[in-house]
Amino acid sequence: MDDLRLGVIGLGVRSGLAELAHRPGKGSRLVACCDRDPRMLSGVRERFGPDLITVTDHRELLDADLDGVFVLTPDHTHEPIGLDFLQAGIPVFLEKPLAITTEGCDRLLAAARAYSTPLYVGHNMRHMPVVTAMRELIDDGVIGQVKAVWCRHFVGHGGDFYFKDWHADRRNTTGLLLQKGAHDLDVIHWLGGGYTRRVNALGGLVVYGDIASRRDRAGERMTDWLSSEDNWPPLSQRGLNPVVDVEDLSMVNMRLDNGVYASYEQCHFTPDYWRNYTVIGTEGRLENFGDAEGAVVKVWNRRSDYRADADLTVSVETPEGTHGGADPHLVAEFVRFVREGTSTVTSPVAAREAVAAGYAATASLREDGRALDVPPTDPEIAAYFANGQRATPPPGRA
Repeated sequence: MDDLRLGVIGLGVRSGLAELAHRPGKGSRLVACCDRDPRMLSGVRERFGPDLITVTDHRELLDADLDGVFVLTPDHTHEPIGLDFLQAGIPVFLEKPLAITTEGCDRLLAAARAYSTPLYVGHNMRHMPVVTAMRELIDDGVIGQVKAVWCRHFVGHGGDFYFKDWHADRRNTTGLLLQKGAHDLDVIHWLGGGYTRRVNALGGLVVYGDIASRRDRAGERMTDWLSSEDNWPPLSQRGLNPVVDVEDLSMVNMRLDNGVYASYEQCHFTPDYWRNYTVIGTEGRLENFGDAEGAVVKVWNRRSDYRADADLTVSVETPEGTHGGADPHLVAEFVRFVREGTSTVTSPVAAREAVAAGYAATASLREDGRALDVPPTDPEIAAYFANGQRATPPPGRA
């Protein structure tokens, strides 16, 4: 079995995914790296080998005989870069979110279909043990038929992660309700068994907008300024991005196409970092406590006053690897998908629906909570992906 020849576009924090895919002699290897900042290319040959192709323009790799490419660039570049590789017939791994507008997502899905090019979206939370545990309990009927889902997302490192670089500028993200929320909205849809069709939202820039200290961090990486001790409380943050016009607090109500109701709350100035999902069905409710090492999922099935001792407690084993052990599974699934055309846990249509919900919710938030409809995926496009987009094994690498 010959190694798949893979490329990576963007050498920021998420470039660790490329390292997971670089397994020379075991099925896949990195042969090309691209970053528009030449400084980011320094040292990549030590990471991936002396024969590595390095470029600052991704278009130079369209004819580099690649079997697949990881697009790990800032959100607003996903669409144009993804379209170039899809049109060139090169299988694409697009980091979430798929795009920063619903229309952008639709253009990517349409291109994947038109050029019969495999498209994969990096929604790694579908591989997170705590999420898969909740999904399995729901599928097993432990809480009956799902009727309501909500998620509280405490983003304790929000000031460091999202307000000191490109994330803080809505031109690059639409907003954090879409950028950061795409993960949670996808999980809500997955646990709830449907897609959002109507939303209303409220929120604002209520803390970080009061900080006047700003500076351009071009060329820096998040790890250069991240600190769990020096930047607390939130108003002590310094050196925010020159443009800060995304919300740091948001609350969304959703109605899914199957009648399930859901809500999502996101806060970027809490002292702790974790996600809390609650799912209520016709025969009980479940809730996660923690989302990484030591996390558990609890289920209540009997009527009572509040009690911490649930009727069922499921301990979640967290394997090695980033994002609770999810990233290694994510990369392995993409490599299998490219080589064999196998089905995947992730879904480009689901990725589009998460963006569509976040995009409409952001518009609602900025229109003082006006309820808005979320347009569904084109039925023909949805059918193409539902029927299993086919990833033809590269010639000579079957």
